[in-house]
Amino acid sequence: MTADKSAVIDAVEPAKQSSITAADPCTIVIFGASGDLSRRKLVPALYGLAARNCLARRFAIIGFARTPMTDDAFQKTAVDSVKKFADTSTLREEQCKDFANALAYVSGEYDQPEAFDKLKTRLEELDRANKLNGNRLFYLATPPEIYPIIIEQLNKAGLAKNPNGKSWTRIIIEKPYGRDLASARKLNETVRMAFDEPQVYRIDHYLGKDTVQNLMVLRFGNGIFEPLWNRNYVDHVQITAGETLGVEQRAAFYETAGATRDMIQSHVLQLTSLVAMEPPIAFDATAVRNEKIKVLQSIRPFTPKNIKTDVVRGQYGPGSEPGDSSLLAGYRQEPGVAKNSGTETFVALSLQIDNWRWAGVPFYLRTGKRLPSRVTEIAIQFRRAPHLVFRGQDLSSNALVLNVQPDEGISISFHAKLPGQEMKLKTVNMNFSYQAEFGGGERSAYSTLINDCMRGDATLFDRADGVEAAWALVDPVLNYFEANKPKFPNYAAGTWGPHEADDLLERDGRHWRNT
Repeated sequence: MTADKSAVIDAVEPAKQSSITAADPCTIVIFGASGDLSRRKLVPALYGLAARNCLARRFAIIGFARTPMTDDAFQKTAVDSVKKFADTSTLREEQCKDFANALAYVSGEYDQPEAFDKLKTRLEELDRANKLNGNRLFYLATPPEIYPIIIEQLNKAGLAKNPNGKSWTRIIIEKPYGRDLASARKLNETVRMAFDEPQVYRIDHYLGKDTVQNLMVLRFGNGIFEPLWNRNYVDHVQITAGETLGVEQRAAFYETAGATRDMIQSHVLQLTSLVAMEPPIAFDATAVRNEKIKVLQSIRPFTPKNIKTDVVRGQYGPGSEPGDSSLLAGYRQEPGVAKNSGTETFVALSLQIDNWRWAGVPFYLRTGKRLPSRVTEIAIQFRRAPHLVFRGQDLSSNALVLNVQPDEGISISFHAKLPGQEMKLKTVNMNFSYQAEFGGGERSAYSTLINDCMRGDATLFDRADGVEAAWALVDPVLNYFEANKPKFPNYAAGTWGPHEADDLLERDGRHWRNT
């Protein structure tokens, strides 16, 4: 990147403009810039922000990684990533070129102070050339074991604090944030040695999805839903995060994590807290996060006794996708996976929230790999009508369903009379689709969250005490898993998990929503 050139990108058509607002001029530093997360998600997300004029007209992006690379090579890699992974509605050849000119690269080892001295020099050069006011955003997109090293080096190099009284410095830390409660606390301590808590943004990309945010709007922006959002009207809640893919190229990570660490502790508990939280006094970071942590602290703790009855784990074996006879490998046959691996690829659990709003309402959570459908949804299952007026009709209970992915939207089911003289009823749905209503390309959750960070809005990010509360809940389950050898594999690839997961609901007279 030339020292006297700042990035200026033309606006896209008004119909495709995002509601995201522009951020301050700043330099974004991506640690792990040569990795998969940067290539597939971060660089395309930053381009999407620039293309929609949601970055300031003056900005710079520095990639930092061990891999030696010139500025030109990094720019070419970034353009390739944008063309392959960015929202196609924003792609313009000239915009790609302008965006690439905003990119620079610094190579070095994460534990070498001289590499961070080089980074500091480059930051100061770009700040002066582009008048970025000293604002800096650091994004940790490296393996998690590197996080403490980078944080310590940033602190030693004097990069963790604001360079002047009018600037800001922030850091985004990717999940997994620790691998248990002890390591999460240790990482929090390391972070606190370098950064103040308001500077720290612990990211969970699920919270950047439109439907997840719209959950709060649905509840607190409308007068018809919140009065029903309690134990008097809700029978139970189901949250499913299912993937059709297997472990793919993530075996090295997944073998040390498993579904509980990878999904339950972060994504699924985040969704649970948003569903169950009390109305905040305002839509700001402090108020929203205060209510979310109250939910986590109200969940009945797991003990060895209730883990046996309320938690099911599984690992997929060989199988096939629905409608396709070709064989899918089992988890233990995937490259890089131990032949006798005890890592779970599926978890289902029932939990109770012991407070006035939700007492007695079970929350059923599940996540898994190699399931029949890629789906993330939140289903609020309401109680049946107290008196069956239409006898002889098989009436299911009403459900409000938020589809988080792949097709973001909201649907509500109710009963209607079929045409004809006889009183025959059918369950029908009213559907709201983001794509159909608002059009445009798919909105990147990473774009939303990175923009929030640059604007200083931490509402959709986790706080230190929230991370620790989630780990405190999950730790007993992980300890139980470690102490008790599972009988794996126990479900075939392409199915909805082990039959014990079905038993978890059927014992209560309920069943999973298998779409």
